[in-house]
Amino acid sequence: MANRLKSATSPYLQQHADNPVEWWPWCEEAFSEARRRDVPVMLSVGYAACHWCHVMAHESFEDPATAAVVNDTVVAIKVDREERPDIDAVYMTATQAMTGQGGWPMTVFMTPAGDPFYCGMYFPKPQFTALVEAVGRAWRSDRAQVVDQSERITAALSEHASSVAGLATPDGDASWERVTADAVATLEESFDARYGGFGGAPKFPPSAVCEFLLRHAWRTGSGAAMRMVEGTCEAMARGGMYDQLGGGFARYSVDGTWTVPHFEKMLYDNALLARVYLHWWRSADSSLARRVAEETCEFLLRELRTPQGGFASSLDADSPGSGGAEGGPIAEGGEGAYYVWTPAGLRDVLGDEDGAWAASVFGVTEAGTFERGTSVLQRRADPGPASGTGSSGTAGAQPAPPVPEISDMSSAERLDRIRGTLLAARDGRPRPARDDKVVAAWNGMAIAALAEAGLLLDRADFLTAASEAASLLVSLHMSDGRLVRTSRDGTASGSAGLLEDYACVASGLLALAGVTGSASWFAAAEALLETVLSAFGDGSGGFYDTAADGERLIFRPADPADNATPSGTFAAADALLSYAALTGSARHREAAVTALKALPAIASRYPRAAGMGLA
Repeated sequence: MANRLKSATSPYLQQHADNPVEWWPWCEEAFSEARRRDVPVMLSVGYAACHWCHVMAHESFEDPATAAVVNDTVVAIKVDREERPDIDAVYMTATQAMTGQGGWPMTVFMTPAGDPFYCGMYFPKPQFTALVEAVGRAWRSDRAQVVDQSERITAALSEHASSVAGLATPDGDASWERVTADAVATLEESFDARYGGFGGAPKFPPSAVCEFLLRHAWRTGSGAAMRMVEGTCEAMARGGMYDQLGGGFARYSVDGTWTVPHFEKMLYDNALLARVYLHWWRSADSSLARRVAEETCEFLLRELRTPQGGFASSLDADSPGSGGAEGGPIAEGGEGAYYVWTPAGLRDVLGDEDGAWAASVFGVTEAGTFERGTSVLQRRADPGPASGTGSSGTAGAQPAPPVPEISDMSSAERLDRIRGTLLAARDGRPRPARDDKVVAAWNGMAIAALAEAGLLLDRADFLTAASEAASLLVSLHMSDGRLVRTSRDGTASGSAGLLEDYACVASGLLALAGVTGSASWFAAAEALLETVLSAFGDGSGGFYDTAADGERLIFRPADPADNATPSGTFAAADALLSYAALTGSARHREAAVTALKALPAIASRYPRAAGMGLA
């Protein structure tokens, strides 16, 4: 078989290059092959740090018998959702419409015209094999019904995608005041006053919502807004979702108490959260906020910086086994193995006295808070005066209320020493894999966070890193006001930049220009925003997520709602407003305000998907 993925710039695609499944990258040739063979297309979408993507790969895509069924029945296409979020958005919309849920790996069966007719996510091997065989039978025996269903689905999705155009922008400051105040009230209804965050498990870091609440509290003095920020940010920083040794946040918490994370670490989460904690520190002078902001920026530089000066996309949730002396589940590897500890493991590294003290401080118990007797490090309570015992940690199910930062200097010094020793020991474990492709939008977020942190925390290394990342984007990703979305090892991919790339890079460059005074960053941001206005507009003041001259999919995506990252529309409004504030440009300000026409409808129903627009 042809190894069609070996030259991909995506590490995720390269992970599948040697599968017995005869994968194609997303390309017209793959659909032509499906038409030639007269078979359906199977689209599999995931990303390098995705745990369940790895599980499905090991169970099915690496199995020769399963691969034979796939190869005989369909043309298989593999897509990295981080490299092609437009493809992911289109077919995730179909998946959610058909199944009522979404996630990765995403599995979509479609006609050679690209119209989906069956969608799902992770399938265990026996179920997956049976599904592929059933799809093949339906294609051979009931082709007309399958094609008719797929065309009706595509038509409905296309109609839904254009529904934002009829929305009207609120009229005047009073209307916007109602939108933001009502959003705060709605957020209060779902706020978890005991554990922080909004809603139940799983809990994702509400970065854009916290940014909105901080700005709202600063502008209006709202105690409710500030309580939600402080309750959420303190709980996240003290729980297991925050890396208590190396800094940086995991993707989300699988429980409602921020105890056990899904261990992958994403650039975008950490860039957004570094800025939130930095702004919280500015608002409330919280020593916890400052520490977490600084440690998260240090994590970006230590763990995600690439040799070219950009920032890698993510760290994997899984790590290989070591077979080392520590033994047990940590040596066996797997999800979270790099990060978790046992009381015996702490004693082995620190000795009996410090090991027991660290177990108490970090909530490491014999029963464990994670799997197979291991614990995720937490810092629910800080050690008291240097008695050698410390205060009690919690097992995670019932975390203690937040407490102040360490005030006793000897305890603080002891904790710093122990953290350094444990971090050095952890560095000797097999490390999770890194997806080192550079995504333009996420690097724009990192540039903004590091530029502000460099100024406010007086960290020249943060500012240098922001400048070097900006240089990489401008020199490698950008040409004549147009952006390429990803690069790897100094080579740009063929993936065109999306609205979020233009908007987030422009925002990062504007922040860097403000800190450094460099006109070159400002000029580059200006060129990107000109492309936003000329190539992404929908004709009614809103924005599509893809450029007018971009690849044609079954419909042109235009989703103004935030997801894990700010939507392209709201990120564009943010960048346009920043530019207007710096220049006095009425054109850019009017474009930003008009783009926010989608905000009231989203904020009234689900403000957690409107954080950047509200901010």
